[in-house]
Amino acid sequence: MEIALIIVIIVAIFIVRSVKVVPQQNAWVVERLGKYHATLSPGLNFLVPFIDRVAYKHSLKEIPLDVPSQVCITRDNTQLQVDGILYFQVTDPMRASYGSSNYVTAITQLAQTTLRSVIGKLELDKTFEERDIINAKVVEAIDEAALNWGVKVLRYEIKDLTPPNEILRSMQAQITAEREKRAVIATSEGKRQEQINLADGMKQAAIAKSEGEKQAAINTAQGEAAAITEVANATALAIARIGASIREPGGEQAVQLKVAEKAVDAYANLAQDANTTLVVPSNMTEVSALVSSAMKMVQATRGGDADAARRL
Repeated sequence: MEIALIIVIIVAIFIVRSVKVVPQQNAWVVERLGKYHATLSPGLNFLVPFIDRVAYKHSLKEIPLDVPSQVCITRDNTQLQVDGILYFQVTDPMRASYGSSNYVTAITQLAQTTLRSVIGKLELDKTFEERDIINAKVVEAIDEAALNWGVKVLRYEIKDLTPPNEILRSMQAQITAEREKRAVIATSEGKRQEQINLADGMKQAAIAKSEGEKQAAINTAQGEAAAITEVANATALAIARIGASIREPGGEQAVQLKVAEKAVDAYANLAQDANTTLVVPSNMTEVSALVSSAMKMVQATRGGDADAARRL
């Protein structure tokens, strides 16, 4: 009974030592008699008991590694407290087992030294503006060295950049001054644009007013010219009709009568004015002489009026 129990225990030990189940996204490194033998893939695997052993177990997942905070000095001799986080993945379990005694420590130290070197080439303002460039350079430097360790560095991110309190206060003052400057510039630009708009408005109003006055003057001149033309046409027509009437039978007698009436009316108007001294001709034949003179003038101008009427 005891022998059977011993045999069962030995068989159980052999099964435990020979059968290995590797989880997904894991890799186990097997040594045979102290020498690298194989890398077990996920699933069921068999080993030779007491000869083979699992020496290293590696996770193939992406691993975040917190890089401790450190003090870096920029190009303009400013101290910065910098910390970050590194993401890496084991790609070669054999090299990860034998390439470095502790690849995690090696990656951490290399990330810190590379970060100090990169920040030392930049000025303070650039360190805040070029985080992506800093991250890329750190990844590039670590990834090149980590190939021998069977590790692939995926990315590096700076979590925080903290300058000294004195620098923070001066940066805050600079930001405040810059904002005030922008506010003053914006206000002045607004006033300048306002003055430009007002000047443009006055200019447009003056142009519109002058155009209106110009058009009004043109319209007035055209109206006056048309009125003068109409008066001249009416006068010419009247003269032509008068001339035609004079040439008809009895026309001269009508003109004599009209002139005589005008002369009598003129004497009557003079007589009505209290301040006027009227001297009556002793010989009233002078009135007829005046009418005869007027008729001679009418006859002299009749021909010219008729010609002018014909021209019109």
